[in-house]
Amino acid sequence: MDIQEFRAELETRLIIEKEHIIQALSSIEDDKEKLDLLGRFNEKYKELIKRIANEEGIDLNAFNIIENSSDQLTNEQIILGKTMSVYDKLADELYEKITSRN
Repeated sequence: MDIQEFRAELETRLIIEKEHIIQALSSIEDDKEKLDLLGRFNEKYKELIKRIANEEGIDLNAFNIIENSSDQLTNEQIILGKTMSVYDKLADELYEKITSRN
């Protein structure tokens, strides 16, 4: 699985998690608890990266040399760098849903 496939799979699963959290909003009255859902979403992001990597046999701790550089990053650092924009977009959407129901 290349990084674009990984990113697409992660995005699909994060959208599902976001929808579950949005559904849970209706049963939560406390504003702090609602905002805590953003932390839960962040944890799901990290868990999903580990789960997909495990499913695909990717060692997140393995190092890779970055093209045109002498730097080495772990697979996890590379994946986080390439998928953070997906997380940010969905987290922003979730934040808007959470704050619009106050």
